[in-house]
Amino acid sequence: MFMRRVAIVGVGMTEFGEHWELGFRELIAQAGVRAIEDAKLQGVKIDALYGGTMAAGRLIGQEHITALIADYMGLNPIPATRVEAACASGGAALRTGYLAVASGMHDVVVVGGAEKMTDVPAGDAAVALGGAGDQEWELFMGATFPALYALIARRHMHEYGTTREMMASVAVKNHANAAKNPYAHFRKEISIEDVLGAKMISEPLTMFDCSPISDGAAAVVLMPLEKAKEHTDMPVEILASMQASDTLALHSRKSLTEMRATKVAAKRAFEMAKVAPGDIDVCEVHDCFTIAEILAIEDIGFFEKGKGGKASLDGETALNSKISINTSGGLKGCGHPVGATGVKQAVEVTWQLRGEAQNNRQVKGAEIGMTHNVGGSGATCVTHIMKRGD
Repeated sequence: MFMRRVAIVGVGMTEFGEHWELGFRELIAQAGVRAIEDAKLQGVKIDALYGGTMAAGRLIGQEHITALIADYMGLNPIPATRVEAACASGGAALRTGYLAVASGMHDVVVVGGAEKMTDVPAGDAAVALGGAGDQEWELFMGATFPALYALIARRHMHEYGTTREMMASVAVKNHANAAKNPYAHFRKEISIEDVLGAKMISEPLTMFDCSPISDGAAAVVLMPLEKAKEHTDMPVEILASMQASDTLALHSRKSLTEMRATKVAAKRAFEMAKVAPGDIDVCEVHDCFTIAEILAIEDIGFFEKGKGGKASLDGETALNSKISINTSGGLKGCGHPVGATGVKQAVEVTWQLRGEAQNNRQVKGAEIGMTHNVGGSGATCVTHIMKRGD
């Protein structure tokens, strides 16, 4: 089957954090305008819009989100489609936009992701997020997402000797990267002692092992690679876009120490892109909890199963080390407005491949990057592999 080569030609995002002064529509409009301006689309017709958001109905009382976005940004009457895959909504929206351009259906597509999470009490946000798991068998029984990932962490510690210090090192590294990122929710470095001494959320996970509740938005502009040079001197080509699924409930899986959807989506992406894990220079992985990053770097194939924790503690995932993981600060440091996260990952990798990462967080000579976006406790995974344009 013939598929056109697809490139990212423009990116934009808001700061992630607590935006009491901005609503959902202002956030997504800000990110979208920045991406369109970055792509130099003045006078160019946009064919379609795809937006990722998980829980706008619960969080801000607004459904029909992408129609609102198209209206608010003056893009009517183009088709505007909402994509929802829990915390992987942004990544799934990016994949949908990629397929629309690759298939030849559309030439110019804007993909956005956004979530406004701080307008409701934290408990209400937690209930909304809990819907990403099995509501009947997990949420109804009192299993919060920190509790589910605590189960994963405890099993990983039992099987492989992973320690709390190893998990804490993930948070320390991601906060160090976030401290250099002007878009990050948290721009302050922390220590392993800070992580271990923080309030316990669900043993063994403390507050600093958990990603925050954030507001924010991100957007990218896609078009066929052959047209990209008309808009940018350095297009970023999407070499692969893959998605996989697993059981919604954690108790139905064969193993608690791996995410099958990640393994399948990553393997297929490497095959499509014709690259290997060792070829990746920078990767944004879904670190909703510190143990999630350890699982991700193992299941993608950067490190052997059971050795991700030690690799993190030894600094092998730090900036310009063996593999630069979460240069943005990840979900942990940059923030996690759930619908925006998958698109933000693509924005960060694009900046890295274009050599535009700010404040001394640039990966030297970055040519190939990857994003890994997970929904819930691993029921959905979307991966993208990108390459710096020639």
